[in-house]
Amino acid sequence: MPPILAYYGDDFTGSTDVMEVLQWSGLRTILFMNVPTQDQLNRFEGLVAFGIAGDSRSKSVAEMEDILPGVFQFLRDSGARIIHYKTCSTFDSSPEIGSIGKAIELGRRIFSEGPIPVVVGAPNLGRYQAFGNLFARSGLGSEPYRLDRHPTMSQHPITPMHEADLRRVLQAQGITRVDLVDLIQLEANSPSELLDDVESSESEVVLFDLLTSEHLVAIGELLDALSRKSVQAKKSVGQFVVGSSGVEAAWTTAKRIAEKTVEVRPTFSGVDRLLVLTGSCSPVNARQIAWAEENGFASIAISPLRLLEEPTALAEIERIVEEAIVAIDAGQNIILHTSRGPKDSRIGETLQKMQRLGLGELEIKLQSGKRLGPKLGALLEKILVERSISRIGIAGGDTSAYIVRQLGIEALEAIAYVTPGAPLCLAHSANRHDGLELILKGGQVGNDSIWETVLRGTS
Repeated sequence: MPPILAYYGDDFTGSTDVMEVLQWSGLRTILFMNVPTQDQLNRFEGLVAFGIAGDSRSKSVAEMEDILPGVFQFLRDSGARIIHYKTCSTFDSSPEIGSIGKAIELGRRIFSEGPIPVVVGAPNLGRYQAFGNLFARSGLGSEPYRLDRHPTMSQHPITPMHEADLRRVLQAQGITRVDLVDLIQLEANSPSELLDDVESSESEVVLFDLLTSEHLVAIGELLDALSRKSVQAKKSVGQFVVGSSGVEAAWTTAKRIAEKTVEVRPTFSGVDRLLVLTGSCSPVNARQIAWAEENGFASIAISPLRLLEEPTALAEIERIVEEAIVAIDAGQNIILHTSRGPKDSRIGETLQKMQRLGLGELEIKLQSGKRLGPKLGALLEKILVERSISRIGIAGGDTSAYIVRQLGIEALEAIAYVTPGAPLCLAHSANRHDGLELILKGGQVGNDSIWETVLRGTS
């Protein structure tokens, strides 16, 4: 049987976010690090959905042109009736980097000429869309900020968001015709009426407002109906959808109501040692680092500046590994960090160094992750070779992608609930890291004490 849903995540931590929404609804989902072979798919019994953890959010438009068509064709050929290009729930992108408009254009080439549903709101993550404008919390306890006034997203180092109206964001990225199903329409029309409106739209995209669980149900019923009609009309070609894990939240919420089932969030036990590596510049991540320090974690600062070039990179990695081993042998938990928020001096120093290396502004944004990520992965690998640690935490989407691939992990499976958007995952691998437990989270995800939860467990 083909899977019901298949997706590609434009960043790593967002890919695990989708997996947990499906998994807690009883739909077994595996997240692969690369396009899987048929043997890899066959290895997992009872697979209802699968994902591919990507990194297109940090890619240029030219790189997206190289990567996405082949991925989309593979997802189309999988036979899944819902095909999802998963974006970050804060929609961070630009016309030059991680362009969601470009992904939509490429998806239209593979799937259809009809309007593509775009669902970005995700109430469980504190993401809300009203009259086309996106609002997001900055940490679980904050008020929702309009996207262009968000303390993190308005200052994002790669793709700062200076516009909250997603219609304008998409138009700047080449999608000229955008329809909006706003809150009033969503509440005044039945799912069948909404379906008629979407199918009759002559726009490239239909964007959906989303605030409440009632909106989730209405959108979920619509997506299910669209996908079934798509398969029937196009002979097993699924419905292409773009957006956050709000896509899966909507579909599974409607499915659970229809089938009278409930969401189940598994608990998990604690461990005696936790190692955390953070590569995020978020102020939420900075608060989480501070909490860890105040609660006995050994805090080790990483110099991105020294990691940029090989002679100093090797020495920096050896220094950090030595300090980490000393702390582990002393019985401490560890948090390694490249930044303590957007004002950390290490950010400016690294930027200046890359400028001295002759890189322009766009090149710096595209190259920073590529240059630093593999070094962070090599650093973590060296620590895990020296000392056995069964559970690790990683913060930062790009950071997570490079590190997990550097460890040679083939696939991940969500096994327990930690916090919305960041499940505890089990690694599937042909090497020594098979069975390793990881939590991969975006810099803005979780409360200040999240690392205590990951250490102590929830059982």
